[in-house]
Order: sequence, then C-alpha cells, then structure tokens
Amino acid sequence: QVQLVESGGGLVQAGDSLRLSCAASGRTFSGSAMGWFRRAPGKERDFVAAINWSGRTTRYAASVKGRFTISRDTTKNTVYLQMNSLKPADTAVYYCAGRVDLDIATVSSSYDYWGQGTQVTVSS
Repeated sequence: QVQLVESGGGLVQAGDSLRLSCAASGRTFSGSAMGWFRRAPGKERDFVAAINWSGRTTRYAASVKGRFTISRDTTKNTVYLQMNSLKPADTAVYYCAGRVDLDIATVSSSYDYWGQGTQVTVSS
C-alpha cells in the first residue's frame, strides 16, 4: 500500500520558516515527479511547488516563488518543502502528492497519490 506522510507543519509567526517533509512508503518515487499543494480555509486546493524525477527541474506558484524551495532525497524516498518568510496568506493544509510520470505537473488531477495533509498556520 502506497503511503505519503507529511510532517513539519505547525503554528508560526509571520516571517518565520518551516520545513515540511513527505515520506513515501510502499513504492519508490525515485523515478516520479512529486508536488506540494495547499488548501486554505474556504478555498480550493492550489498548486504550490513541484519537482521532477531527477530533482533538476522545479516549478513554483507565483505566490511562493523566491520564498519556498522544494527538494528531494531519493535515498530516503522523501520530498521537502522549505518555507521561508511565511505570511498569514500561507495558512493552509499542505498536501504532498506523487505521480507515476517523470515530469512536473501543476494540476492536482495529474497526481496519483496523496498524503493526508499537515496544517500550517501563520499568525500576523
């Protein structure tokens, strides 16, 4: 059974940093693209960042570009999201996603596997 388990969320103040982790089990994702999405209260789930199978190509939503960094450690089957200069607008449940395909996707329907999410709350 494939599982993606997120961790690292929490309550922080504006300007702080957090590092989210997504540990995969049940399947290796070393040949797959991975992504992070988020759902703010009352809103739809939005794309945040994605990384291709090799880790050499990344893509970010405009709202987080320059503040967030996605990375992966294939030896640990884990993907990370480093979030700096956090803003109250970043408050959301953050979801890790994996897809069978090698290449980046920014649409949630392109992903095959999902974690349960981790809450990030940024106070002003």
